[in-house]
Amino acid sequence: MRRPWTLVFQHKLTPDLASPLYMQLVHALIHEIERGRLQPGSPLPSTRDLAGELGLNRKTVLAAYEELVSQGWLETSGRRGTMVATNLPDGPPRATDSQAPIDRAPIYRFVPPPERAIAVPVGRRIKLDEGSPDGSLFPPEVLARAYRTAALFSARRQQLGYGDPRGSEKLRENLVTMLREERGMVADAGTICITRGSQMAISIAARLLARPGAVALAEALTYEPAVAALRGAGMPVLPVTMGPDGIDVDAVEHACRRHTVAALFLTPHHQFPTTISLEPQKRLRLIDLARQFGFAIIEDDYDHEFRFGSQPLLPMAAYAPDVVIYVGSLSKLLLPALRVGYLVAPAQVIASAAHQVSVSDGMGNRLTEDAVAMLIEEGEVRRHLRKATRVYAGRRDALARAVLENFSDIASARLPAGGLAMWLEFQDLDALRAIEARAPDVGISFAPSESYRLDESAPHGLRLGFASHRSDRAVEAVELLARIGRGG
Repeated sequence: MRRPWTLVFQHKLTPDLASPLYMQLVHALIHEIERGRLQPGSPLPSTRDLAGELGLNRKTVLAAYEELVSQGWLETSGRRGTMVATNLPDGPPRATDSQAPIDRAPIYRFVPPPERAIAVPVGRRIKLDEGSPDGSLFPPEVLARAYRTAALFSARRQQLGYGDPRGSEKLRENLVTMLREERGMVADAGTICITRGSQMAISIAARLLARPGAVALAEALTYEPAVAALRGAGMPVLPVTMGPDGIDVDAVEHACRRHTVAALFLTPHHQFPTTISLEPQKRLRLIDLARQFGFAIIEDDYDHEFRFGSQPLLPMAAYAPDVVIYVGSLSKLLLPALRVGYLVAPAQVIASAAHQVSVSDGMGNRLTEDAVAMLIEEGEVRRHLRKATRVYAGRRDALARAVLENFSDIASARLPAGGLAMWLEFQDLDALRAIEARAPDVGISFAPSESYRLDESAPHGLRLGFASHRSDRAVEAVELLARIGRGG
């Protein structure tokens, strides 16, 4: 059947586009069928006629018709030629009494992220972060050499394909030695899983521990991204009150008697954000409670390496590996951009953690992990740690003097024995509100005080990092903030 009119398309077919001409014609005809211009049973021009009308090669039109016939949009019927398929629906399907509505929005498990980024401040002039290292202290040529060596090492051993989701065996073996000698932990390559930073490790631990009806506990002042990870795994997070020497252990026991507790998130070495070190008696009692009530302690040892004169306490995982999931990081020791963290736990837990890695990330970054392992073996990490600790100690002292000189009447602060930040607890809340409101105007940014508070009863304060800036810049920022706090 011959069409009496020329078939004109809404969009021109263009040879210059990346899509072949016959596929452009396929999509053009489907578009006209879907919008109802070409009805079921409508005849189409012959391939010769349509080719002439569009200025195409006949083989192009023939290929388009064959594709549409194979997809079910067109059909051929002997002498009647090619037509729009007669079995296409003539409109959107209607719901019957036995059918569920089809216009419902999809249901997602979690709410959209908050407008405020989670404890990640940004600034135009200076960022008083929560305790980041100074990436410029690590020599880039040393890192480049380690990457080159790692690439050659892996290529010669045909190890550039997919690998163990627990991470590079070379790095895990180096971590075993470090943890045994410096932190008193008994581990092997089967009890360590490498992750992309400590946040990924916390998130995996949260998913492994979550179960229906269970809750997690965290201190009233705590690390907000960890709370987000626990909640993201489906666990409500209940705040535990704190005293001058850290978490209230009696409050932990009380929560365990009222709720099914699956996890307790702790930063016992340098409590985040206050920098308090949890005393041994409290650690031992928390371990007893974990065994009694069947929960795990997620121990985030985020800056164990940096200490200024004092001998650190051993991690809780050193004497209670059965109930502690230990989270460590090499990002602050070397460079945050390397994204190297790790989990230490019993082998069966690590097997489950590796499965989580395999379904979300496939595997880690083998080249980066091997490069870091070589930096450890060659002594570069130890040399960098000695140098960085000296630099950070000077920056800590300079910031502490500036804080004591400028904030003594509106906030209290303690000199941290380790870590890369100071905690300022404000007694004058009007001063704190003024500082948070006006700091962006003078080009200073920091994590808001509310980002640390899991409970309304928690103190108000700011955590100011001293490692990532030269002393003069950090001191200048502190002096500006103090003037703002006094109404200047």
